[in-house]
Amino acid sequence: MNGTVQDPHLLVVDDDERLRALLQKYLSTNGFRVSAAANAADARSLMKSMAFDLLVLDVMMPGESGFELAASVRSSSDIPILMLTAKSEAEDRITGLEKGADDYLTKPFEPRELLLRIGSLLRRAAPPARTATGEVHMGDCVYDPERKQLRRKGKPVKLTSSENALLQLFAANAGRSFSRSDLCSRLGVALERSIDVQVTRLRKKIEEDPKLPLYLQTVRGVGYVLVPDRVG
Repeated sequence: MNGTVQDPHLLVVDDDERLRALLQKYLSTNGFRVSAAANAADARSLMKSMAFDLLVLDVMMPGESGFELAASVRSSSDIPILMLTAKSEAEDRITGLEKGADDYLTKPFEPRELLLRIGSLLRRAAPPARTATGEVHMGDCVYDPERKQLRRKGKPVKLTSSENALLQLFAANAGRSFSRSDLCSRLGVALERSIDVQVTRLRKKIEEDPKLPLYLQTVRGVGYVLVPDRVG
């Protein structure tokens, strides 16, 4: 498939020159525009001059790690981030999610799985087909599903694409409980623990006391439910 200006633009950041070249060629032949960087410094330079739709970051790089780059990017952008890691331990994957990554893939991986993960993240970042019918009010917070915007005391609150997808789903189904496995299926997430991480991050943004949530509640033995003040 030949790339066009409408094709999603990906940035692959990996210090392995051979893998970087293979990924760039494979993704380019599957409908993406692809730029590549060997390290975080090169990636930052490219991001200053070009807009990207998704980042593919290797974890272990000399100098600034993929974790550190993900955390830095996430502080000012909601761009989807897919981490590539040679580490299979759950704790390392969770660290990436806590730093702001949206998904992970453990090396070695099947190229088709990479395509599926990228496609899933891009769909989650796009406007969903179903949203709540009006603004969702949660104490000092108001979520506008049409604009995909959260405000707290009138001030915009930054949401990642994953947080937005999760809040959109809850807002469209206020009062309905979802299991972790159901949320994984609906949002295209592989690890149930990542749902817990996203919920924890959302609570910090919408709850007065994240440890005693009033709105994004845990349903014991089930999963989570959004209980807003009102939807209207």
